[in-house]
Amino acid sequence: MTEEAPNSAPDPLARFDTTVPQSARIWNYWLGGKDNYKVDRAAGDAFREIFPGIETGARAARYFLARAVRHLAGEEGVRQFLDIGTGLPSVDNTHEIAQRVAPECRIVYVDNDPLVLAHARALLTSSPEGVTHYVDADLRDPDTIVREAARTLDFDQPVALMLMGILGHIEDYDEAREIVRRLVAALPAGSYLVQYDSTDTSKAYVDAIRQYNEGGSIPYILRTPEQIAGFFENLELLDPGVTSCSRWRPDDNAWGLPAEVHQHGGVALKR
Repeated sequence: MTEEAPNSAPDPLARFDTTVPQSARIWNYWLGGKDNYKVDRAAGDAFREIFPGIETGARAARYFLARAVRHLAGEEGVRQFLDIGTGLPSVDNTHEIAQRVAPECRIVYVDNDPLVLAHARALLTSSPEGVTHYVDADLRDPDTIVREAARTLDFDQPVALMLMGILGHIEDYDEAREIVRRLVAALPAGSYLVQYDSTDTSKAYVDAIRQYNEGGSIPYILRTPEQIAGFFENLELLDPGVTSCSRWRPDDNAWGLPAEVHQHGGVALKR
């Protein structure tokens, strides 16, 4: 079933602004989606002119999400997913992948973008056996996220925490690591962290991000592969560790992608 927010909740579209490009909508554009606006397409095109590889990286990151969720729901038996920084609905969203493996999976999506929340409530419906729920919260507020997610998820049982391309919006690296630490601390043993972000391993990517950040959008910070690996501190990384997203247990869906993209991620177990 799908749990809806209370009727008394504020209308998320009251905060909606189409005059400034927004990362979730630009990412949607790069992935071939339709939930974007002229300002987002203009920003996405300008970015691509400087760094033509962005669409390849976007696809690699999306396939990484799919492989990680399939592995956790299948081989590891995880039945609960906390997906923070959901982004706009696309093909094979977290709940669709997980519930295809195990229909009883419970998924909580977290975002604070009004368009994302509106689309999520309309489109991200659950299997009859499982649950999807949506939390309007900021990544910088882990306590609220955990408290609200606990209305749907059982934090005495393993949870897969998913932070997909979102930590780059936390400009201070130490703050980003502390957010991850607090979220992971709320999870029981047997839980997993799934995380990726974009790296500073291409000068063209660095230049494109600089232009994007100067355009008035919420800044995104590229980090080194070593800094991304730092988010997994004190966790047990699954093979092949933190790597280019296209190198993480590739399957047929990764066919045609280069081995190296400038999005690096991994999956790790909390003992």
